[in-house]
Amino acid sequence: MGVTRRRFVQAAIAVTAATAAGGTQAAPAGAAVAAGSPPGDVVGKVTVGYQGWFACAGDGAPIDGWWHWTQDWGRPPSPSNTGIKCWPDMREYTHSYPTAYGNLGNGQPATLFSSYDQQTVDTQFRWMSQYGVDTAALQRFNPTGGEGPTRDAMAVKVRSAAESHGVKFYVMYDVSGWTGMQSEIKADWTNKMKAHTASSQYATQNGRPVVCIWGFGFNDANHPFSTEACLDVINWFKAQGCYVIGGVPREWRTGGAGTRTGYTDVYHAFHMISPWMVGAIGNAGDSDHAYSTYTVGDEADCAAHGIDYQPCVLPGDVSGRQRAHGDFMWRQFYNMCRAGVQGIYISMFDEYNEGNQIAKTAESQAWTPTGSGFLALDEDGTACSSDYYLRLTGDGGRMLKGQIALTAIRPTPPTVSGGGDTSAPTPPTNLRVTERTGSSVALAWNAATDNVGVTGYRVLRVDGSDATQVGTVAGTAYTVTGLAPSTGYTFQVVALDAAGGVSTPSNQVTATTGPAGGATDLALHRPTTESGHTQVYGSGNAVDDDPNSYWESANNAFPQWIQADLGGAAAVRRIVLTLPPSSSWGARTQTVSVQDGGGSGQVLAASECRFDPASGNTATLTLPAAVALRYVRLTFTANTGWPAAQLSGFKVYAA
Repeated sequence: MGVTRRRFVQAAIAVTAATAAGGTQAAPAGAAVAAGSPPGDVVGKVTVGYQGWFACAGDGAPIDGWWHWTQDWGRPPSPSNTGIKCWPDMREYTHSYPTAYGNLGNGQPATLFSSYDQQTVDTQFRWMSQYGVDTAALQRFNPTGGEGPTRDAMAVKVRSAAESHGVKFYVMYDVSGWTGMQSEIKADWTNKMKAHTASSQYATQNGRPVVCIWGFGFNDANHPFSTEACLDVINWFKAQGCYVIGGVPREWRTGGAGTRTGYTDVYHAFHMISPWMVGAIGNAGDSDHAYSTYTVGDEADCAAHGIDYQPCVLPGDVSGRQRAHGDFMWRQFYNMCRAGVQGIYISMFDEYNEGNQIAKTAESQAWTPTGSGFLALDEDGTACSSDYYLRLTGDGGRMLKGQIALTAIRPTPPTVSGGGDTSAPTPPTNLRVTERTGSSVALAWNAATDNVGVTGYRVLRVDGSDATQVGTVAGTAYTVTGLAPSTGYTFQVVALDAAGGVSTPSNQVTATTGPAGGATDLALHRPTTESGHTQVYGSGNAVDDDPNSYWESANNAFPQWIQADLGGAAAVRRIVLTLPPSSSWGARTQTVSVQDGGGSGQVLAASECRFDPASGNTATLTLPAAVALRYVRLTFTANTGWPAAQLSGFKVYAA
């Protein structure tokens, strides 16, 4: 397998400690710095490094062996022939391959997955979507040798999974040991990888397809590339219209054993810089040292040069007992977010070889092969669910995006309660605007689902990559108030469960509030009268500003009417009618006319009002001209969905 990133970094540390060598003066901790780019698929997002490099004998992969599971790919995995440091949680893979390990501690056979199976990639990308990972960086090593056909196939499988599960992806070239890199990387992009940018899920930033090159400037024999060769490749990709990320040594700015000297122009040629930290830190104290030594100054240097900054966060090596049940990883998230970084790169998603994967992992010895020597996630005595580091990554991403407050205290519990609730809810769907005024926007959405139960929803106002909570609600509708008139706002919603799980966000909706004046609901909380009602569904429900309560008239007795007393004569031009937003209220049409309840007769002839939860379950009646009314009466003569008049919202406006 050659020199891995981790082994290189550890070797560099052994040579000498990092030393400062100039660079831009660091900004104060927590100081705001200008991003080089607006939010996109990597700026303002969490990206995971995705290896996708595990194969098994008999899986049909061209490489035809136990690729990366073992030292000797021709023999099955066993305690004496292993290439990994910990054991994956295999419970969600439908296809697995037997090994030469003993049974798991619970007696089940010890089997492993193959990345070459599409179901494996789909499962892992489903996890990304479920736990809030935005983007996956597909690792692509030298594709010109024997691994090339398998790596080509993996790119196709990753694209398919990304498109199926709504995760962005991009190609990340690792140039370690790639002798003919300067010409061959260009040919590989042109002839093979560029085709994947046609995917709707291929990541873009600033309107450009994203590509990453990992390995320029590293001070070892595996990365001998000259500054001229590096700049040639970077500028070539830029000329192809790409947004180019550089995976660089952590000492790229400060100088030190890990970086070659004289490469400043190479580093500053990238659109985004992503320093490598695996093997350089192993506990929270190391993370704090890296924050003051590297992160703050790096961020300031990047800001000064219009470069985006994407440092890496790692969960820690399970076999090295680094994880501290999540405290190590959370400290890194905290340090990165307080520094104001533009994005975060997780090292890695599926790196079982170096033990720093966030993908589901054996949570106890019951799920590791007996006699294997593998540690599980509970190695320090704290029980952790197999998905713990996926959940932790999701919360770190929310902190990066401002969806939760900056905090040094890890909010993610290592295990989840709630009767076995180990999954976050699905995202709410069909978020929509049901009404707007000069100071408010009413929202509704379709309910999320959860393996135990959804307990509520958090409503967020979105501004670029930031999202600010504006309210919580148990139901599927909420009215955001206190807004400025004639102003555009964007919203999204997340679902919550009792175990603390938070869904990925719903679709976003944008609404512009109405003008100042004339946008007040004149009927809100005003007295009402009616022709009659069924059970507890009185007419007051139509003016209480609760989208889920409603008036229902006597059944099978059309015509029926409802009337609002505005308290005095007021100019009326527009009347908005709503039904509860839940999809359980099927589409229907009600025939409605408008009268002056004070006795002057009909104001608007009967018309058919269509209500459909897919479009907000709302209808609007507009008068030909403003009419002075105190008593606004609606008369219903038909309803295709129920043999009665029904109304949740009776809203009266001057304009």
